[in-house]
Amino acid sequence: MPAPLGATVLRPVRWQRSSYSGGGGENCVELARCGAGVLLRESDAPRSAVLTSAARLAALLGEVKAGRLDRLTAARRE
Repeated sequence: MPAPLGATVLRPVRWQRSSYSGGGGENCVELARCGAGVLLRESDAPRSAVLTSAARLAALLGEVKAGRLDRLTAARRE
């Protein structure tokens, strides 16, 4: 079956699950190398992925670790 219009067909990649995901497998972030980039996806939506660079991923992780994005999740808990 051909890919839907506008879809990108990727070669198989090896996904790595976050070490913080626990054993259940739900709500996990998974990463995979794809050429010079990095793919990110949520385990509960494995058919959707975002392609970014290693530098941009490192910048995002730095912001998360520093707590500068906490306000985004705090609003959802209220």
